Formats: sequence, C-alpha cells, structure tokens
Amino acid sequence: MDYPLVRMRRLRKNSNMRDMVRETKLNKEDLIYPIYFKEGLEKGQKEEISTMPGQFRYSIEDGVEYAKELEAKGLKSIILFGIPKEETKDKIGSPAFDDDGIVQNAIRALKKETNLIIMADVCLCEYTSHGHCGLIKTYDGGDIHDDTDDGIKILNDASLKYLVKTAISQAKAGADVIAPSDMMDGRIQAIRKGLDDEGFSDVLILSYSAKYASSFYAPFREAACSTPGKGNRKSYQMDPANSREAVRECELDVIEGADMLMVKPALSYLDIIKTIKDEFSLPLVSYNVSGEYSMIMAAIEKGYLTEESIMESLLSIKRAGSDLIISYFTPYLLDNL
Repeated sequence: MDYPLVRMRRLRKNSNMRDMVRETKLNKEDLIYPIYFKEGLEKGQKEEISTMPGQFRYSIEDGVEYAKELEAKGLKSIILFGIPKEETKDKIGSPAFDDDGIVQNAIRALKKETNLIIMADVCLCEYTSHGHCGLIKTYDGGDIHDDTDDGIKILNDASLKYLVKTAISQAKAGADVIAPSDMMDGRIQAIRKGLDDEGFSDVLILSYSAKYASSFYAPFREAACSTPGKGNRKSYQMDPANSREAVRECELDVIEGADMLMVKPALSYLDIIKTIKDEFSLPLVSYNVSGEYSMIMAAIEKGYLTEESIMESLLSIKRAGSDLIISYFTPYLLDNL
C-alpha cells in the first residue's frame, strides 16, 4: 500500500502545534467595543437593550466604570454612541453638536479615567426628530419628486455643516478618532477641513466608507432610538447588491482625507472586506453589527449553536482582511482570548 508523503494532519496533531502554525490570529488590540450612553440615566442605572442580549445603555458614570473594567482586561479602544433626551431632538439634530451633550460629556469623563482610544460616531440620526442621518425635506400630496423615497428627500449638502459642527464638538471634548457614519457625499473632506481649521489636525477620521442599507441594523435602531419616522435610508446607504460601488466609495474617502476605512456590516460582506483590503493600504475596520450579534446570541440561547461560534465568526472577519473589528462580542472575547 502506498502511503501519502504529505500528511496535513501532522500540522494539526495537538493544540500547541495548531497554535504555532495558525494563519489568522485575533488579538485583544484588534477589538473595538461600541458603548451607548443615555442622557438622563443616574449613576447605578443601566437599561437593558431588549433586541441585544447582554448589552445596555449606560449613564456616564456606569459606562465609564464598565469601560475601565474592559480596559483592565486588555481593551484598547471604544466607539461611543449617544442617546439624548427625546424632547431635545429637533430637525437639525442639535444635541449632536451640543458641547454639553451626552457624547461630549462621556468623552471628557473617559479621558479622565482611562487611557482608551476614544472613537466618536458622527451622525444625526440619534439626535433628529425625524430619525434620518441628515437633514430632510418632506413632500406631501402630489408633489413627490423622482429622487425621493416615500416623500423624503435627504438634503446632502445642507447636512454637512451640522456634521462638521458635531465632529469639532467631539474633538474639543477630547475624541481621538472621529467616525462619520452618515454616508453624506463629501462629508470626509468637509470634516477634515473643519477639524484642521479648528486646530485638530491630529484627530483621525475613521470613515464608514462602505456602509450598506442593511436589515442587520434593526437591533441597533432600537438600541439607539434612531428608527426613521418616515421613509428609509436607501438613498444614502449602499445597495447590498453592489460591490464595485464599495471601491468607489472608499476611493473617494481616501482622496478626501480619511485615515481609516470601514465596511459595515461584516459577516454578510466578507467579500467586500477582502476587496477593500486588496485595493487600499489604509487600516481597515469592519463593524460586526447588532443583527449579527443578536442572531448568534439567540442561537446560543436556544442551544442551536455553542459559544465557539463567536470566535469562528470573528475569525472569518479577520481572515477576510479586516485589521480591526467593532463588535458587541468584545467583552466575551476579552475573557477568552
């Protein structure tokens, strides 16, 4: 009998050997934890997010304490989302650029208490009364234009002013990285100029470059209280059917001054992650979004999957080419890496 000269299992025969030759490794410094701060919560209060098991909205005091716990376990960076009081929301999202806003105050507190890299999400959807990521014009009756969805037109250029104001306000508070998620055309160039003009040339921009109009965001919208009151976001977020468009979006962001690129969501867009990694040399971040988290958590709770699926899913994102991963699984991974 002829035996094989090459036996691949020799490289798999025990855990030490497998660890030594492993091609893709997930490290603690690869992880970014998304954390929600809610205005009006007192110390000792936190609100469970019903659509995301194990995730909470925090008061500033409790959120900072939790961030400190994660930092002690090896976390290097977090990304902040803010939920203002409902009565303060307006048509232009003014709580987003309030220097005394929930995110700005959280940034200052985190800077005093931690050495974490603080990333701040820049968008208007959590802060507007209509729930869209930019300013809107509505059409009633028969005056519906061809470029609207359900009677909503997004005012791209008019929105840039308020996104820039938000970015500057967050930078003043101490944010290390500004992360625009709004998907308005030209916002990277506008924000870069605004930051530079105000003396924040060292503040990085992480652009949500290839952000798809995905159904996997549904749990986040409940978490951030940011569901649009009317219309949808398909005119400014990307069509899930498109891949070449992602390259164009990223290319424009590179030209406009982005320091890092992002693909969002992650698990359903592994091909996009690989394409962007191959095309561009900037650090690449992928957002392992709320729906991806919640569906795996639900399967684990039902017994359909084991917790091993968490690591496998995150490894697939890293293997596809992502340098950094924003994930709600971060606390679990910090305990198990």
